[in-house]
Amino acid sequence: MTALTALAPASWGTTYLVTTELLPPGYPLLSTVIRCLPAALVLLVITRKLPHGSWLWRALVLGTLNIGAFNALLFVAAYRLPGGVAATLTSVQPLLVVGLAFLLLGERPTRWRLGWGLVGVVGVGLIVLRGEVSFDLFGIVAGIAAACSMATCVVLTRRWGRPDGVDAKAMAGWQLATGSLVLVPFALAFEGVPPTVGLPAVAGYAWLCVVGALLSYPIWFNGIATLPVVAVSFLPLLSPAVATILGWLLLGEALTPWQGLGFALALTAITAAQLPPRSLRSSAVRAGSTPNTQGE
Repeated sequence: MTALTALAPASWGTTYLVTTELLPPGYPLLSTVIRCLPAALVLLVITRKLPHGSWLWRALVLGTLNIGAFNALLFVAAYRLPGGVAATLTSVQPLLVVGLAFLLLGERPTRWRLGWGLVGVVGVGLIVLRGEVSFDLFGIVAGIAAACSMATCVVLTRRWGRPDGVDAKAMAGWQLATGSLVLVPFALAFEGVPPTVGLPAVAGYAWLCVVGALLSYPIWFNGIATLPVVAVSFLPLLSPAVATILGWLLLGEALTPWQGLGFALALTAITAAQLPPRSLRSSAVRAGSTPNTQGE
């Protein structure tokens, strides 16, 4: 289940390359709508379930946080920063989830995952250290705000669960629909419609819609519902790895030894965070049982 869930943030790491190389510049809000709304309609048709009761406002809150705000901020960061740099700003998410999980779920943070969260931040910080890059303050703020938005949604999704008879595909459809619809008036008011959209942009939007939304979000929501909430929050650290590797392979972006060390630290943190603390593993082995790692 962890490996399957990891495919979602890995696919999101391609957003930066696709945005900078294929999409028309200056349309982050419209790009979010084009990415998410068609995928939402497909999922709603497949599941044939709509939110009702308290889930009307819950779907709106989750969709705004996870789709509307997150994707809009993500595109802003992608437009204003190099791809790897934009992705690495989400590295604060595991630490944010640790704090929010304690406040909203009563899950006490363990030194194991808190420590690896700090290691992950250091790792992606090293990836960012590139002397030739001129950082855009607005882009950096947008990237960090995107991490805060997703972290809040991860914890609220776990706190609220899902209504009976509603699967991950329906939840993904609800959030993709509400999140993208919230952005429609802002996209039209502030950005309008691109004068021309060539074949590269069509291909880019198709990739983001099918792979980056229609396929990835149901996988992601299913993982949030089944995996330990803090452990799953480390998986988005795969996005900077994928983004920077693609920049290296396809755009010729040079990698320094410090960035190599950063990659190693970030990937180690992701792997270690999926494991229970050593003391719990040892106790479980002695007791012949599986430890409950839900609150770790």
